[in-house]
Amino acid sequence: MRGGKDRSMKVEGKNSNGSLYIFLSGELDEYSAPQARAETDALIENNFACDRVILDLSGVKFMDSTGIGFLVGRFKKLKKCSTPLYIQSPDFAADKILSMSGVYSLIPKL
Repeated sequence: MRGGKDRSMKVEGKNSNGSLYIFLSGELDEYSAPQARAETDALIENNFACDRVILDLSGVKFMDSTGIGFLVGRFKKLKKCSTPLYIQSPDFAADKILSMSGVYSLIPKL
């Protein structure tokens, strides 16, 4: 465990002009991903009529491969209903991981 820190992930949603913005903050890793997945999926299901979903990662301070799996899983969920997913404001480290892993070929960065 990394320093025994609080491993919770804060998830907030905002529907604006047909776009669902989901703001994630905290660490997106194997400990926080199940909670983040449940809360994000609930926001998506409660805003089913949105034209697009934007995941704002500006508050994510750490992300590992579990975070990549979380993002790809949300992409697949939204693809079933033809709703595009975008990533917004990743920090430098997350941006590097997402670029190297090829996630941006599935989920474009705004």
